[in-house]
Amino acid sequence: MKRILAATAVTLLAVSATACGSGDSDSGGKTKVVFSYWGSDSRQKLTEAAIAKFEEKNPTIDVEGDFSDWDSYYEKLATKTAAGDAPDVMSIEIRGLGEYAGRGILADVKGKVNTVDLDQGVLKAGQVDGKQYAIPTGVNAFPMIVNEKTLKKYDQKVPDDKTWTWDDYISISQKVTEKSGGDVWGTEYNENPAFLQIFAAQRGEQFYAGGKVALSEQTIKDWWALLQKIIDTKAGPGAAQMLETGTKVDQAMLATNKSAFGSWWSNQLDTLTKGSGQDLELLRMPRTAGASSSGMFLQPAMYYTISSKTEQAAAAQKFVEFLVNDPDAGAILLSDRGLPTNAKVVAAIKSKLSPADQKVLEFMDAIKGDLSPISVPPKGAMEMEDILKRATDSVLFGKAKPDEAAKTFLTEANNALSQ
Repeated sequence: MKRILAATAVTLLAVSATACGSGDSDSGGKTKVVFSYWGSDSRQKLTEAAIAKFEEKNPTIDVEGDFSDWDSYYEKLATKTAAGDAPDVMSIEIRGLGEYAGRGILADVKGKVNTVDLDQGVLKAGQVDGKQYAIPTGVNAFPMIVNEKTLKKYDQKVPDDKTWTWDDYISISQKVTEKSGGDVWGTEYNENPAFLQIFAAQRGEQFYAGGKVALSEQTIKDWWALLQKIIDTKAGPGAAQMLETGTKVDQAMLATNKSAFGSWWSNQLDTLTKGSGQDLELLRMPRTAGASSSGMFLQPAMYYTISSKTEQAAAAQKFVEFLVNDPDAGAILLSDRGLPTNAKVVAAIKSKLSPADQKVLEFMDAIKGDLSPISVPPKGAMEMEDILKRATDSVLFGKAKPDEAAKTFLTEANNALSQ
């Protein structure tokens, strides 16, 4: 991601404290609330249906959906907030929470939005310095996903995910590639920071601590060595082929039946399943030999936040409450923004969830005792994925030695966090 927020910091400081939010009254005398969010065409359709249901229940409020694709979302949002025209309700992700809260863009909604039925542990992941700036839309985990039919076809068994190691994972994947004659890769992989976070936690390291990256150079290098081993053993494809696949879930090798394993966010299982046309299963991530922790964690899929400058706070709060507490909203949105953290909503919509989402629900329940606490990244973390990807690619494409790349990553990452 571009250094959008850092670039707009000066502009933000120049914005008048009296600037108003987007919400206003329309020509019909109704209260208008602007809701910004990103996603796919399918998410837009679901969101528009949820908005229509809210307006049906609240005829004095009009909600205007401000939709963007992922690539342009934060640039557009940064421009609006810098101009004092922040949407009344904004979707943000966990990496942006510290940034937006720190800039004074978000309202503290504690005691203003009804959160009594939400998972209180997950709710804490919307807090910065003890203030409730964000309401989680739902939760995700970052598991290993497997196509059991592909494993069986190439004479491999599904591993015991409570005991398997990274070496086991690579060995099984290598055999799939070999037995398929190269038609199918054993695994695809990605450079998501969640992968590194899990790998590091198994070694007792946090990704962030004290406002800085807390990873050791050795752990970063060992993670790159794991990715390199996947490539070198042909357990998975080379860096160039993975770059072509990209980060879009519908292009994933799992979705096109070109791999047996892959790691994706749990709310993407339904898309992967539909793409492959086959049943896929969720597994705990492999462990470092001797690790006492799985390293896995729950994370809010994203958040609903309210502008600190909105003139329509009551209507904005009512809309957010509808999205997280109303079974009618849950029945429309289902797991699109992660599985709801409101147990009453989950109970009401469980029968409507797809078979894939039912699996996610069961998996989340099964692993809850293995999970690390949710940690909100510090301000500046929005750049982390790009910084990590640049460093990882430099190693996997042979453009930099791991020692050099690890130092570069930590320098760039901590510089971003200190802005």
